[in-house]
Amino acid sequence: MAHELKTGVTQDVTLGEATKTYAKIGLLSFGGPAGQIALMHRLIVDEKKWLEEKQFLHALNFCMLLPGPEAMQLATYCGWLLHGVKGGLIAGLLFILPGLLVLLGLSTLYVTLGHVPIVEGLLFGLKAAVLVIVLQALVKVAKRALKGWHSYGVAIAGFIALAFLNLPFPLVIFAAGFIGFLYPRFFTLGTHKNESSLSVNPLKHIVKTLSWAIVLWVLPVMFLTMWLGSDSVYVQEAAFFSKASLVTFGGAYAVLAYVGQQAVEVYGWLKPDEMLTGLGLAETTPGPLVLVLVFVGFVGAFRDAVAIAGIDPIFAGTLGALITVWVTFVPCFVWIFLGAPFVEALRGNQKLSGALAAITAAVVGVIANLSVWFAIHVLFTRVNSYSSGIISAEIPELLSLDWRALLIAIVCGILAWRKIGLFPILGTATIAGIAITLFGV
Repeated sequence: MAHELKTGVTQDVTLGEATKTYAKIGLLSFGGPAGQIALMHRLIVDEKKWLEEKQFLHALNFCMLLPGPEAMQLATYCGWLLHGVKGGLIAGLLFILPGLLVLLGLSTLYVTLGHVPIVEGLLFGLKAAVLVIVLQALVKVAKRALKGWHSYGVAIAGFIALAFLNLPFPLVIFAAGFIGFLYPRFFTLGTHKNESSLSVNPLKHIVKTLSWAIVLWVLPVMFLTMWLGSDSVYVQEAAFFSKASLVTFGGAYAVLAYVGQQAVEVYGWLKPDEMLTGLGLAETTPGPLVLVLVFVGFVGAFRDAVAIAGIDPIFAGTLGALITVWVTFVPCFVWIFLGAPFVEALRGNQKLSGALAAITAAVVGVIANLSVWFAIHVLFTRVNSYSSGIISAEIPELLSLDWRALLIAIVCGILAWRKIGLFPILGTATIAGIAITLFGV
């Protein structure tokens, strides 16, 4: 049965046909959020014509507002538009599952073979390739999001706030949305008219959705805490990644710096450079790049099991990864199902459109900040922290430049500029990294 929206448009597509398309998207969604969003747009808007361009972009802007992976949430939103909650669940789950299974396998290989020279070289090359992929994503998102000097101003301000003032992500995103709400004409073009009406009882919808959130998200974390105690690595991961799901705006690229710092410095789950390794592995899998958290949860629980014995480390790592996935992605579904009816009812509202467009511009600054962070830690072996008053920054020692990583990054950049596919780029980087390690260059 088709799902009839309150827009007056009936989408003539069966759930079975839609499910096949969602599975295709899940299996082919390589290359990060920019490529994933482009893939969804091509299949759902251009080829299938299940959604109109303005519906898709409105949904995208809303997903940019939310914490968590915007591409996965956009898939969920599209599924909801076509077939309600059932369609949203199917679309979101199929977007996650292929990458989850692959990354569990890669995480297992990493903890068992990570110190083999060939594997070390592979990971070295991946890090340099990831830098190029992030920069490529920055360019693509910037082209889509920055339409005027006001948008560029918000993006630059967001970069400065994160790179030098160390302001939290939520504050940057909220400030951008507030500016866009107050001055929508600076960020949107044309006239706006409401095209939808609210399709649910507001109070009933909010209570029902939040009740499911408590049952599926809050209560499991509380039960785990009472069962294992607050010192358990599983409880720590459940609590931390639940918190991360609330504050990590800007998708996987934005979450990296926050989770990396906490996982390394506070919890000791990872070594300093392993967050980059995890992202490199996540880049090779389909699905949202925030699946890098699967790697973090796996390695943290694996090492805890090795330290205390009594449980098989691989089993422990798998359990930690699954707990991480659960508390990371259940909130993503909640945000979509809670907010989508209201967002659709306000589609065409100029103030909301302005707020969402300004947030999208701020996300460009978020990704730019991460690009700089990546470049510093990939290309230099020694990095110093600088702080003076409210200003802080990481400054690399220029003499510590790793020319091998720079060379691989330049080659990958040339391949990306010539529009060579993701896998040839990753393959070139890994082969170069292996050669450098084996031959002691």
